[in-house]
Amino acid sequence: MIRYCKWCVLPDSRPHLKLDAEGVCSACRRHNQKPSIDWTGRKIQFLKLCEEVRSRDRDYDCVIPVSGGKDSTWQVAMCLEQGLKPLAVTWRSPGRTAIGQRNLDNLISLGVDHIDYSINPDIERAFMLRTFEKAGSTAIPMHLAIFSIPLRIASAFNIPLVVYGENSASEYGGRDEDARSELLDSNWVQRYGVTQGTVAADWTDTELTARDLLAYSPPSSHTLESAGIKSVFLGHYFPWDPQTTRDAAIKSGFEIDSSGPRTGLFDYADIDDDFISLHHWMKWYKFGFTRTYDNLSLEIRNGRMTRDEAVETLRQRGDETPWEDLQMLSSFAGVSVEWLLSIAETFRSEEVWDRRPDGIWEIPGFLISEWQWS
Repeated sequence: MIRYCKWCVLPDSRPHLKLDAEGVCSACRRHNQKPSIDWTGRKIQFLKLCEEVRSRDRDYDCVIPVSGGKDSTWQVAMCLEQGLKPLAVTWRSPGRTAIGQRNLDNLISLGVDHIDYSINPDIERAFMLRTFEKAGSTAIPMHLAIFSIPLRIASAFNIPLVVYGENSASEYGGRDEDARSELLDSNWVQRYGVTQGTVAADWTDTELTARDLLAYSPPSSHTLESAGIKSVFLGHYFPWDPQTTRDAAIKSGFEIDSSGPRTGLFDYADIDDDFISLHHWMKWYKFGFTRTYDNLSLEIRNGRMTRDEAVETLRQRGDETPWEDLQMLSSFAGVSVEWLLSIAETFRSEEVWDRRPDGIWEIPGFLISEWQWS
C-alpha cells in the first residue's frame, strides 16, 4: 500500500521520493532547507561563471535549451541580464501548440539567435510509439532530445556553457548530492532525465538505426570534457519557484493560457505541447498520481495552499484522462485511441493498484476515501 507525505500530497510511489520516519517526503524536507541556502553566494558564483565564459571570446557564450514555456523565457532573460550572448536551441515538438509558438517567438524577440531543430516526423512517430508500447512513455524521445540536441549544438559551435532551468532532483525528490549540484551530466540524465535509464542506442534495430536516432544521442562525456563544455542548472544559482519564473516571464512578454490549464494545476505550465499531458497521464497507471499532485505539492511548500485545500482540489477534479490529447496523438501516430488505452492498461502497477471482485481497479489507502473508481 502506498503512503502519502504528511505535508504535501505526493505518494511514496513517486520515483526518487522518500518518506522519512515522520512521514514527510524528501522534496518537502529539501524545500525547507532553501531559506538557509546562501543565495547571494550562489549568485556570485554564477556571475563568476558568466565572466569566465565571456573571457573565452567565443561566437556565443552559452546555449539555452528553450521551448515555448515560462522557464525558457526566464532563462533567456536572466542570461541576457548577465551580459551573455546566448544561442537558444529548441527541439521542435511534433505537438507544438499555437500559444507555445507565440511564446517562442516572443522569447526570440528578447534578442537571441535561435535554432529550431526538427526531427524527421516519421522517425519521431515510430520512436514515440515504440517507447509507449515498450516502456509506457511517450516522452522518452522528447527527453532524450532535450538533453542531446543542445549539447550537440554546443559541441558543433564550440560554445562553452549550456544553461538548463530547474533541477528536478531538487524540486521533486532525489539524492542530496544530485539535488545540490549545479552540474547536469550524463549520470544525472540517466537517473532523472525521464528516459527510464535508457539511451538512444538502447532503442536501435533494423527499423530505427543509430543514424535515425542521431539527434537523440549526445556527444560523449569525453568529447564534452575535452571541449570544456559545462551544463548547469540556473535554478541552482537563483531560487526556482514556478510562480516566480512565471512572473518574470510575463514581464518579458510571456503569455499564459487564457483557456485554463492544459494538464495539471497551472495555466502557465505545460502549455506548449499537445502530447506532454500523455506523459503525465501515464503516471496514474504506474504510480497512482498525476501532474496535478506535483503542482499542488509545490503550492503547499510555497505557502500558497494548505494540504486540505489541495486534497479538496483533487476531489473536485476527479478523473484527469486527457481525451482530446489522446485523440491528437491518435491522429499523429496513426493508431486508435482504443489501442493507446489498451497499451496504457498493460502498465497499471499491481504494487499500487488492486482489482476488486467486480473488476474495478482502485488504489488501497487512496488519499481520498470517497473517490469514484471506474
